[in-house]
Amino acid sequence: MIPVRSYLRLLADYLRRQKLRVASLTITLFTAIGLTLVGPQLVRSFLDRAIEGSPVDELIPLAVWFMVIAVLQQVFNVTATYLAEQVGWTATNEMRADLAAHVLNLDMGFHKEHTPGEMIERIDGDVTAQADFFSAFAIRVLGNSILMVGVMVLLWRENMWVGLGITLFFMVALGAMLRIQAWAVPLWKKVRARSAELMGLIGEQLGGTEDIRGNGGVGYMMRRFTEILRAWLPDQVMGRMGFSALWGTSIANYIVGTVLVFWLGSFFFNEGTLTLGSVYLIFSYTEMSRRPMEQIREQMERFQKAAAGISRVQGLFDRTSVLDTSGTEVIPEGALRVELDDVVFGYDDDVVLDRVSLDLAPDRILGVLGRSGSGKTTMARLLTRLYDPIEGSVRLGGVEIRGAEIHSLRRRVGMVTQDVQLFRATIRDNLTFFDETIPDSRLHEVLDELGLTEWLATMPEGLDTRLEAGGAGLSAGQAQLLAFTRIFLENPGLVILDEASSRLDPATEKLIERAVDRLLADRTGIIIAHRLATVTRADDILILEDGRVIEYGERVTLAADPESRLSHLLVTGMEEVLA
Repeated sequence: MIPVRSYLRLLADYLRRQKLRVASLTITLFTAIGLTLVGPQLVRSFLDRAIEGSPVDELIPLAVWFMVIAVLQQVFNVTATYLAEQVGWTATNEMRADLAAHVLNLDMGFHKEHTPGEMIERIDGDVTAQADFFSAFAIRVLGNSILMVGVMVLLWRENMWVGLGITLFFMVALGAMLRIQAWAVPLWKKVRARSAELMGLIGEQLGGTEDIRGNGGVGYMMRRFTEILRAWLPDQVMGRMGFSALWGTSIANYIVGTVLVFWLGSFFFNEGTLTLGSVYLIFSYTEMSRRPMEQIREQMERFQKAAAGISRVQGLFDRTSVLDTSGTEVIPEGALRVELDDVVFGYDDDVVLDRVSLDLAPDRILGVLGRSGSGKTTMARLLTRLYDPIEGSVRLGGVEIRGAEIHSLRRRVGMVTQDVQLFRATIRDNLTFFDETIPDSRLHEVLDELGLTEWLATMPEGLDTRLEAGGAGLSAGQAQLLAFTRIFLENPGLVILDEASSRLDPATEKLIERAVDRLLADRTGIIIAHRLATVTRADDILILEDGRVIEYGERVTLAADPESRLSHLLVTGMEEVLA
């Protein structure tokens, strides 16, 4: 099926936002079409009067008017094209932004299923594939369709039999092209899917270049790359066959249409029904309609590519998050109480947390220990509501997070991981997440409170120092300093440090430790770590093993108990036991 309805629905949604520009485009377009239809009428009158022997004084005004209309027609055509491009590209850019925002708000399960490269292809590639068709729709599809209707009306007005013959011919020609287009759309959908698969692989390769090269995986990745290209080739060939079929149909239509017009024109001219000017008029209108037919054919070719993108874009918009974010309860201010009651969670059929319970009082710091895969990071993701538990409940400040207003929840819970996301922007923009309402004075106040003023002084341009994407040029510790400042600006009631100190460098270790102390002051804190030094500031300790709580209590009490698991870790060395 050709997704015309989906396309028109998307088109209408984004055109409503540009009502004035769309109204200007409509007026300009109809004016241009009207001028296009008037031109041949003047030529017909000129020819008939010239053959009848009318004086030159009567012919000159017709010629002048024809030239004036021709110039005006070009002016309005150029203006309509400009407005259509403005409308189309504005709409598709807004669609691209909306799609990106929609994807960012989907649950983490969705993001686990799709690679970053695939998402780039879906958000940018699929929209770009239809951008040209989107921007040209008013001119080359809607405008040309109206022009063809006008031509048919005038041909019927000129001669019923000529109008009937040309109308039937155009209906058959358009029907043939629509059938070919319907056949070709699924072929281009496969091409777009292959393209997304390739982009996903390229993104995977670029993101893991160091590991791939360092571990001898280049040959394997190149084999996968080649396999995708080999599978893509026949799909691409079949997709191009759709274009070739449309192109061949267009040539055949031109030949048959020209022959039909000359035969009808000569027949009715010999019968005396049509004048020479009328024959020219019919030929001119038929030639005039050939160009719209050709442009509609070209748009159908683009529609073959765009239709696949349209259905994929619509499918992405239709994808909803498994997280219900309709909650309205506000997380209270101040340090938050953290409660987990019999929480069960797993990825697919793999249970990661099994009946986990804890009650962490406000202003206390919890150290979470366990081997890799024991469920430590998963617990953090539940507290930030990147996932919802399968069973049990999670409460922050007495509020069940399923019923919490999502922005209130994200504002009151801050998390820092060992991998800090930095943008190609200034330090200021990286700290504020591009929020221009936060004054520099507030940034300096927070940096000073965290003891980072001296660190900022080492930056060549202070807050205006431009960082590269991914934090190139900064150490891991410096990147974490920026992350701590981000969290401090939000003033959350719960701070989660997920392995945030596992990659400290000596130059910033003291700054990090001081920043952590300030960050956790008067807040509830959860520290997930492997290193012994990291959890010495914890008030309570929770140890996970295979998704179960095997020990939970006050750190001092557990450390003093020679039978406790924590005491055993302190004696044997936590890094070795938990590795």
